Amino acid sequence: MRTSSHLRLRALLAAAVLLAAPAVVRAADDPLTAQVKQLQLKWEAIKFTVPEGDKQTEQMTALGGEADALAAKYPDRVEALIWDGVVTSERASMVNPISALSLASRARDTLEKAYKLNPDALDAGAPTSLGVLYYRVPSFPVAFGDKAKARHLLEQATTAAPDGLDAWYFYGDFLLAQGEYAKAREAFTHALAIPLHPDRPLWDENRRLVIREKLDTIKAKL
Repeated sequence: MRTSSHLRLRALLAAAVLLAAPAVVRAADDPLTAQVKQLQLKWEAIKFTVPEGDKQTEQMTALGGEADALAAKYPDRVEALIWDGVVTSERASMVNPISALSLASRARDTLEKAYKLNPDALDAGAPTSLGVLYYRVPSFPVAFGDKAKARHLLEQATTAAPDGLDAWYFYGDFLLAQGEYAKAREAFTHALAIPLHPDRPLWDENRRLVIREKLDTIKAKL
């Protein structure tokens, strides 16, 4: 039988992996760029078009193998590490609680490596994704959640990426979770003012849809 802590862990991980989907910015002749771009597009398609269930889990698990292999091939490239962390986090929401914590811990470790390499890369993808894990994963003794770390990382992300949709969305979501409604509204409003991403319409549309829903929630509270 699952304990309430295990159920809470899985539920929070499921929310946590609405993770940052950082942009891919590299020279056109860089061989890693195309491979990371493919990971990104596959992640978006699986996340936003495949219904939740066994099929989605199977596809995300397969994508996780690709992401792991790419990170192993390019261990010193922040882009590969960030996207491996994102996909690993996504997988954590789709498995049993014990496996979920293991995958979430792996994602954290991978993203921390990326953070050390370059915290500003891909619209501050590493601190954004780390921040999400730290504020949505349960704290000790269940897991490694830490609200103070999350706030620091997300504030850093918004400073480094003033036009980073995910950085501002997740900062707003963190503030909303803390009951800081006015600040959350400011963050979400800033996010909606960021120019559209014409090369990533699926991700962009879904993220803005959720932001508008959260603004409605805040409006009802204030």
